Amino acid sequence: MANLLVLALFLFTSADVFAHAVTQGDKGYIQEISGVHLLPFTYLGAKHMATGYDHILFLFGVIFFLYKLKDIAVYVSLFAIGHSTTMVLGVYYNIGINSYLIDAVIGFSVVYKALDNLGAFQRWFGVQPNTKVATLIFGLIHGFGLATKIQEYEISRDGLVPNLLAFNVGVEIGQLLALSVILIGISYWRRTAGFARYAYSANVAMMAAGFILVGMQLTGYIVSQ
Repeated sequence: MANLLVLALFLFTSADVFAHAVTQGDKGYIQEISGVHLLPFTYLGAKHMATGYDHILFLFGVIFFLYKLKDIAVYVSLFAIGHSTTMVLGVYYNIGINSYLIDAVIGFSVVYKALDNLGAFQRWFGVQPNTKVATLIFGLIHGFGLATKIQEYEISRDGLVPNLLAFNVGVEIGQLLALSVILIGISYWRRTAGFARYAYSANVAMMAAGFILVGMQLTGYIVSQ
């Protein structure tokens, strides 16, 4: 668990490099090109999801206690539908949200999922939120986060829709790759005695990582004003 916390701290203190996986090189490329570029945008989409630690942390929390592939497919699909919808519509209709604030909400989604896994809502309020609805809603929020970043990089309107759709295909490819790694790791972990022993600690660590992201983004928002 100590290693997990160290990794989380490293990732979040490197937010300018990894946030939404849109690096300075990618930014320059997006700004310079126009027209339809399906393969490059597919690559960028895959890169975004495969290196987007906020999305991966949330997905890790979503599947943490899911054992059936059918259930995993349902929840991941709900997240993908939400993420894809707001990303495309947000960019196409130029719906802007302050990047610090939307990233803070994305950090909160990680906190929420960790608390849900810990059974906190049942203990505190005596109710269990609908996990499928929550996954879809937070998927929508994650999509707005990326849409906001893409808008900041002034993507060309020429070829916009095909490029965005290609980006979404890449996102799904990246999501499948990241999910495969997570599933392999967590399936092995579940076969050990350590899973029952450290499941609680793992979710506490995930919650701490979410709070770190929330704090960093809110601090960035205050400083930028």
